[in-house]
Amino acid sequence: MTGVSPWWTPHVHADRRPRLMARNAIAAALRGWFADRDFIEVTTSALQVSPGNEAHLAAFATEAIGPDTARQPLYLHTSPEFACKKLLAAGEKRIFSLSAVYRNRERGPLHHPEFTMLEWYRVGETYERLMADCAQFLALAAEKAGAKSFRFRGREADPFAEPERLSVAEAFTRYAGIDLLATVSPDGSTDREALHEGLVRAGLRTAPDDNWADLFSRVMVEKIEPQLGQGRATILYGYPVSEAALARPSAEDPHVAERFELYCCGVELANAFGELTDAAEQRRRFEAEMDEKERIYGERYPLDEDFLAALAMMPQASGSALGFDRLVMLATGAARIDDVIWAPVAG
Repeated sequence: MTGVSPWWTPHVHADRRPRLMARNAIAAALRGWFADRDFIEVTTSALQVSPGNEAHLAAFATEAIGPDTARQPLYLHTSPEFACKKLLAAGEKRIFSLSAVYRNRERGPLHHPEFTMLEWYRVGETYERLMADCAQFLALAAEKAGAKSFRFRGREADPFAEPERLSVAEAFTRYAGIDLLATVSPDGSTDREALHEGLVRAGLRTAPDDNWADLFSRVMVEKIEPQLGQGRATILYGYPVSEAALARPSAEDPHVAERFELYCCGVELANAFGELTDAAEQRRRFEAEMDEKERIYGERYPLDEDFLAALAMMPQASGSALGFDRLVMLATGAARIDDVIWAPVAG
């Protein structure tokens, strides 16, 4: 950017350094927290056969060239999830990863093409336990950064307060006046026209080619997410099954899955699941996601057959992914994610 000094300029670095040191303190504290609870830190390969199979995730593609010059397509992982779940299948019980992940077509105040993800798994424990973990991480980050509150774009939240727990259905009713579950069947199928009518009544724009998922996302982005995590963090739970590709259905309500997201100051921080372990159902969901990706973007990513094989052996578990850089942003009052990354990607 013309007229802006690079991040490595001494005076710029001096301004950035307090936040970067807070980043290191938070990372060390998180590692200590996990060690105290008998978690094992794991390091997984960034190069994968499949980068993940969510329709709207864009990966960085590369290839491996063997000694015989044979070429194998590979991708930088968008999450360590597949490898971590293979480790659960191998017999690990409590693991975490704090490492770089890569997502293409993402750059902005809250997005960076290479960022740090904290991912952790608990075998034999419910995803409600992960909700408690998330609350503790907010307080820990605030303590290490010396922050009494989290702030972002005029919003403020108390990181020491117990997070609000709000179902997705309740959020649609409260903030958009839409009965979401009336558009979802117990078998997971969705009613696009019923949801479309709800958006029209709520005054939201729609397009003729919007499907149910597009409409759901528009309500989330325009009506709900800006309201979440104000005053205290919000745990938004009970996503429709169609919006939780890696989560198992709820035993209490077949309309929804065991998925929650953590929000603070309107910022999404974490995404957690009661993990799906039905390999056949996971394959079906992945193929549906890739069909949608091909429809929208004209491409699809391969399935990781090793992952699907491991999933059939994986024990019941819960897992969560948290955007570490965003947590540091809120704890230090940074305006942009680049401000809390030691050496931002050029661009």
